[in-house]
Amino acid sequence: MMYDRKIVRVYKRLIPKILRDKITILRNSGGLNTIRRNILSYYSSPVGANSDEIKQVLGYLKKKPLRLFPYRFPDKYDASDIKVYHDDQLNLNYVLHQEKRMYFKRSWAINDIRENYTNLLIEQDEDSPHRYLNEKFNINPGFVVADVGAAEGIFSLSIINDVKKIYLFETDTEWIEALRATFCPWIDKIEIVNRFVSDKNTADAISLDEFEKREHVSFDFIKVDIDGAEDMLLKGCHEIFSETRKIKLAVCTYHNAGDELLFSNILKNYNFSVSPSLGYMVFYYDLALSAPYLRRGLLRAIK
Repeated sequence: MMYDRKIVRVYKRLIPKILRDKITILRNSGGLNTIRRNILSYYSSPVGANSDEIKQVLGYLKKKPLRLFPYRFPDKYDASDIKVYHDDQLNLNYVLHQEKRMYFKRSWAINDIRENYTNLLIEQDEDSPHRYLNEKFNINPGFVVADVGAAEGIFSLSIINDVKKIYLFETDTEWIEALRATFCPWIDKIEIVNRFVSDKNTADAISLDEFEKREHVSFDFIKVDIDGAEDMLLKGCHEIFSETRKIKLAVCTYHNAGDELLFSNILKNYNFSVSPSLGYMVFYYDLALSAPYLRRGLLRAIK
């Protein structure tokens, strides 16, 4: 592992404050511009920029500052446009996502929520490398879903009306409180699981193989965004992946260098059809980020 998973887990859980702090540090030290120059230098040869997708990133970076998604589509979103509401009964703030209430951490200020929700909309934009679903890779009616690394629950909230059941795996207590509020109207369709998902079965962690056996459930779709620990989850799915049943998987690959190739090989060995999301991310929160710098956001796998 190229950096401490605990650091990245903190980044994911404390966003957006940690985003502001780390971006400020990087900007003040010239770090972001250094990474930008390094990317342009690395891909300066014709051999380096060997695809139209990479050329598109370089075209952006030649004119614009570095950002996580080196494209123009994030410019469509403005945090000041986000309306935040307050639930007096629960004393929690929320936004309306696809006309459904999505609650946030009790400790977050309104501006934190605006920034976070804006980042979530950018992540799931139709042109984003981090978008889980697309027209060809989607949720079928009646699916049983594992949302591993649920956080605020935007993925599950977007599909809640189309599925049979969702298991939301989340260990952050503030997110769990918010998830309970968000999914209260669909309480019969969701279950919040306060366990890490791994290849081990302990008091705090469980593999998906073991979870399926204990709960007598069979997942049709697994979404995985767990801050660099995705490899351990995949190791804990040997029995699931070895079965002949149909299943879909969306797994993030931007946390660690080499995850795209590693996960692709693992899944292909189980006879999955695998394709990466389009485009690239520059995950500069990886303190060990180095060439080739550009990483796919996730893999989509079908069996």
